[in-house]
Amino acid sequence: MPKNSLGIRSFDYIEFFVGSAKMWAYWHAKALGFDIVGYLGPETGHKDRCTYYLKQNDIKIQITSALKPQTYDVTDFVTRHGDGVKLIGYEVDDVEKAFDQVARRGGIPVTAPTKYEDEFGWTVQASFRVYDDTEIVLINYDNYRGVLKPGFGPPIQKYEVACEAVGLKAIDHVVGNVRPNEMDMWVGYFNRIFDFETFVDFGPGDIATKYSALLSKVVRSKDNVIKHPINEPFKGLRKSQIEEYIQEYNGSGVQHIAIRTDNILTSIRALRANGVEFLEVPKSYYDMLKEKGVEINEDIERLCELGILCDIEGEGYLLQLFTKPIGDRPTFFYEIIQRVGKSEGFGKGNFQSLFEAIERDQAKRGNL
Repeated sequence: MPKNSLGIRSFDYIEFFVGSAKMWAYWHAKALGFDIVGYLGPETGHKDRCTYYLKQNDIKIQITSALKPQTYDVTDFVTRHGDGVKLIGYEVDDVEKAFDQVARRGGIPVTAPTKYEDEFGWTVQASFRVYDDTEIVLINYDNYRGVLKPGFGPPIQKYEVACEAVGLKAIDHVVGNVRPNEMDMWVGYFNRIFDFETFVDFGPGDIATKYSALLSKVVRSKDNVIKHPINEPFKGLRKSQIEEYIQEYNGSGVQHIAIRTDNILTSIRALRANGVEFLEVPKSYYDMLKEKGVEINEDIERLCELGILCDIEGEGYLLQLFTKPIGDRPTFFYEIIQRVGKSEGFGKGNFQSLFEAIERDQAKRGNL
């Protein structure tokens, strides 16, 4: 598989803008097993905001809140969208070079390449607009010897959070929901400016229940390092999950982040013990798996016990489960995923069960 032309190494970090960063950081530590390893705020010379830096294996998350009404980048975002994903980081070989290429291809720049320094060296980063108010950040750490980032110090208080070890490893993909007739525009934008390719195309009828439907395409870097499914609503008898998201989020944005694990049985059992709520899968789904005679390493009874979905594809299979929305609005949620063998798909065989589970929750909210 060819190397991507921008020198993208991996997803680097995700940053949320939220109403209360301390509460969100504590939830991620208590429920998802993250370590709070860094802090930025008044104590580190930043009077207008606070950011908590969390880590688990290769996953890095920043959670930011405004400390003053005039912190408009944060307050405007949260007022419009509620708590949600603001920044998606890509680590790249050379920020200036990548920035120039993306800008020449028509990317919408937000910040030009900027150096951030402290006693451990410097990082360089720049960003481009995607969706409504989301940004892709290009960042490079080659000249930085610290364990965090410039501007961050250690946590201002020691968090002794008792929870089950979860074993989440890395970001698998980041999913965007967009308004009707926007999907092809954003697919073209990603493919053009980042030199991505369309990997999967779900058309009319591919993802649907008797009530609602969606269209979806997956764009990815040509070396499969970065993957972004993009969904838009499709006409149905009732309101789809994508329409609900767009109305509640007040625009297009990141719907969920899929996080990989090497052992989803252990991870889901720990997450449930930590209080994470997941969508409910009917027992009939597992009866269907048994009838199909699927050949997997895991015991189907254990999958049923934990509510984990299974999709066979090509020379492998994937196991996945989706949390319920983690905030007050029915917008952002997480997906936990394990890929076995040569599995590169996104659970097409599970869409019917997934949609029906989401619709049951929509009906409870009066939004179906």
